[in-house]
Amino acid sequence: MIEHMSNLVIVESPAKAKTIKKYLGPNYEVMASMGHVRDLPKSKLSVDVDNGFKPVYVPMKDKEEVISSLKKEASHSDTVYLATDPDREGEAISWHLAQLLDIPLNAPVRVTFNEITKSGVEYGMEHPRSIDLDLVNAQQARRILDRIVGYKLSPFLWKKVRRGLSAGRVQSVAVKMIVDREKEINAFKPEEYWSIEAKMTAPSSKKQFDAVFTGIDGNKTELHSKEETDKVLEKINGAEFKVTGVKKSVRRKSPAAPFTTSTMQQEASKKLGFQTSKTMRAAQQLYEGVEIEGMGAVGLITYMRTDSLRISDEARAAAYKYIEGAYGKNYLPASPKIYKSKAGAQDAHEAIRPSTPEITPERVKDSLTAEQYKLYKLIWERFIASQMANALLDTVSVDIDANGCGFKATGFSVKFDGFTVLYEESKDDEENKVLPVINEGDVLKLKNIEGKQHFTQPPARYTEASFIKALEENGIGRPSTYAPTISTIINRFYVERDGKQLKPTGLGEVTTDLLKDHFKQIVDTKFTASMESSLDKVELGEKDWVETLEDFYKDFDATLKKAEVAMDGKRVKVPDEETDEVCDVCGKPMVIKIGRFGRFLACSGFPECTNTKKIIKPTGGVCPKCGKKVLQKKSKKGKKYFGCEDNPTCDFMTWDTPVSDKCPKCNDGTTLFKKGGKLFCLKEGCGYETVIKKEK
Repeated sequence: MIEHMSNLVIVESPAKAKTIKKYLGPNYEVMASMGHVRDLPKSKLSVDVDNGFKPVYVPMKDKEEVISSLKKEASHSDTVYLATDPDREGEAISWHLAQLLDIPLNAPVRVTFNEITKSGVEYGMEHPRSIDLDLVNAQQARRILDRIVGYKLSPFLWKKVRRGLSAGRVQSVAVKMIVDREKEINAFKPEEYWSIEAKMTAPSSKKQFDAVFTGIDGNKTELHSKEETDKVLEKINGAEFKVTGVKKSVRRKSPAAPFTTSTMQQEASKKLGFQTSKTMRAAQQLYEGVEIEGMGAVGLITYMRTDSLRISDEARAAAYKYIEGAYGKNYLPASPKIYKSKAGAQDAHEAIRPSTPEITPERVKDSLTAEQYKLYKLIWERFIASQMANALLDTVSVDIDANGCGFKATGFSVKFDGFTVLYEESKDDEENKVLPVINEGDVLKLKNIEGKQHFTQPPARYTEASFIKALEENGIGRPSTYAPTISTIINRFYVERDGKQLKPTGLGEVTTDLLKDHFKQIVDTKFTASMESSLDKVELGEKDWVETLEDFYKDFDATLKKAEVAMDGKRVKVPDEETDEVCDVCGKPMVIKIGRFGRFLACSGFPECTNTKKIIKPTGGVCPKCGKKVLQKKSKKGKKYFGCEDNPTCDFMTWDTPVSDKCPKCNDGTTLFKKGGKLFCLKEGCGYETVIKKEK
C-alpha cells in the first residue's frame, strides 16, 4: 500500500502547483483548485439583503470533481496549507476551501508567495498565518455589491432597452467615461492658429536646425490667422538672424519606476501592442512558473497584481551586481533609488520585477513563448533600468532676434547615457534634436521660413493604455479589475475597438444616457471611487463590510423603485448604424444592428423585409485553397480573423493578415500573409517565407 504524503498544499493553477512541488520535495502533495471553488449561484440573487447581506454560496458546478479530489487528499493529510494568490481573491478562495475542507479559520495554514522561487516558497512555508478575514470580507463586499447592482439593474435594462443587457458597478462607469469622451470629441469646435518655423545654419556647421517664432519685442505673441502671420513674415523679410543668448545646462534624466500592474499594462500596450488581457495572461504564466531548459519549472516574476513600488534589499543587491558586471560601476546610482507609491496604494507586495534578476531574457528566450519573452524582457529591463544611474544631458537653448521678432531653438546631446543604455519609457512626444555649436553674437543663415496653419485638436479617443491610466487616476476599480472590465464592456457590445481606439457603440451610448438619467450615482466617477475607497478600508479592517453594503443599498433600492415608476410603459430605442450596403432582397439600405452574438447587417425595411447578413470586409486577398476571395470576419468574442468567402464549402481560415504582396515561388497570384515580422505563403506544399524589411 502506498503511503500518502503528510502535507497537502493547495494553489489555484496546475502550473503553479508544478513549480511549487519542485521546491517542496517528497513530503508534500501540491494540488490545484483551478480558481474559485464556490460562488453565488447564477440563477438567483443569493444575498439576503434584509438580514445582514448574508450570501448563499454553493460549490461551482464544474468544480465538483476537483472538490472531491481535494477532500479525499485532505482527509489523509496531517496538515493542509492554503497557498492561493497573495491578494483579496486568493484570500477568499482560501476561505472557501477552509470551509469545504473543515479547516478552522484560525488555524495557521495560510501561506503566500510573493515570488515562486526556492527562497520565496521556503519563506512562505516558514511563515504560515491564519486566514485574514478583513481581506475576505473586502472580497465578499465587492462580490455582493457587484451581484446586487448586476442582478437588480440588469432586468431594468432588459425591460427598457433590450433583453440580455447587463449593468455593473465598475463596467457602467467605465462605459460612461468612453461615451463622455466621444461626446467631447463630437462637440469640439476646432480653432485656427499659426506657427512660423525657420530652418537655418550656424557658422560652425552646414547642418540645418529648426527654430520657431516666439514673439515680438520680447513679448510672447500668438498667431491666429494668415494675415497676422504674413505681417510677421513681412517684418522679418531681409532681416539678419542674430543669436542674442545661449543658455547651456546639464539636465538629469531619471529612470522610470519598476512596474505596477497599471504601468505594466500601459507600457505593454504602447511598446508591445498587447491587449490588457494578453498582458495579464502572460504575466500570470511568468509568475506561476515556466519550464526553463536546464532549470526546470521557474517562477520568473514577482506577483503581478500590485500597485506598490517597493522592492526588497535582496532584489536591489542582485540588480546592482548585474549592472556593475554588465556596464561598470559608473552605471550604479550614487544612492539607492527609492520610489514612492501613490497615496492609497496597497503595499502588501513588491513592485513587479524579475524574481531572480540574474536570469536575463536572453537566458530564457528559447524556453518561452513569443508573448512570454516579450513581456519578461520588458519587465526585466524596466526593473534593472530603475536601479541604474541617471542619464545626463547637455541641453542648450538659443534665443534669436530678427528685426524684433524672436525665435528659439532647443536641443540636447547625451553627456552620459546612464539607464538609457538599457531602457527608456515610451513617450508620446518627440525629443529635441542635437544643435550644432552656436555662440552668442553669431549671425545665422536662413535657409527656409514659412507660416504653418494648424487647428486645435479634439481630445483623443481612449486607447487601452490611456484608458487604464484614466481608470487609475479616477480611482475606478483596482489593478486586478482593469483587464476584465475592458473585456466585459467590449464583449457586451457597449464599446468596440476602432484600431487601437475604444469607441462607444450606439447601444453603449443609449444605455449610458438611461443610467445617467435614473441612476446618476452608478455611473458617477466620484461616487464609484468613494465606494472603492470604502472597500479598501474594509480590507484594512477600518470599516465594517455589512455597514458599507447597507449604506449603498438603501439609496440604490430607493433609486431603482423611483426609476421603475418614471419609466413605466416606456422603452428606449437603440439607433441603427447606417451603411452603404444595399439589401439584395428588396433594394433598401442595410443598417448595422447589435444582437446576442454581436453586430450584423439587417434590412432597414424590417419587418416587411427580414433579410440579414454577417458583416464582412473584403481584403483583396486570394484563398490559398480554392482561389476565391479572402474576407475579414469577427469571431463571437469580437476577435478579427480571415476566411474564405466560400465557407463552409471551403474551410480556410487564419488569424494571419493577408497583404498585397504575391508569392514569388508560386508565381500564380497567391496571396502572402503576415505574422509578426514575417511574410509567408499558406498554399499547401509551398513553404515560402521572408522577413519584412524595415524602412530606414
